[in-house]
Amino acid sequence: MRKLWLLSLVILSALAVSALATDVKENWEKQCAKCHGPDGKGDTKMGKKAGVKDYTDAKVLAELKDDLAFKRVKEGLKEGDKTKMKPYADVLSDDEIKALVTFVRAFGKK
Repeated sequence: MRKLWLLSLVILSALAVSALATDVKENWEKQCAKCHGPDGKGDTKMGKKAGVKDYTDAKVLAELKDDLAFKRVKEGLKEGDKTKMKPYADVLSDDEIKALVTFVRAFGKK
């Protein structure tokens, strides 16, 4: 009985991780890719206009701190009176934002 319970727990955990991976990719595609591109390079019309960084560049990723990336996604990014990136606090949970930061880090490993 104990083994069955443990096996069930492992399967449920794996399903939860798989669902989170799917959700983060969907969130990236829905919320981020129009500017940052599907591959994180920022090579889109809107990305070029906003001056987004290339997240496949190791130097860019080294300079990007997780807490700052989290804050920018949650609170948005302004330069003076101009909004460069809207806040996503009302759209994404803290866990979803953390998952996106991890997702961005993976662009540098491809």
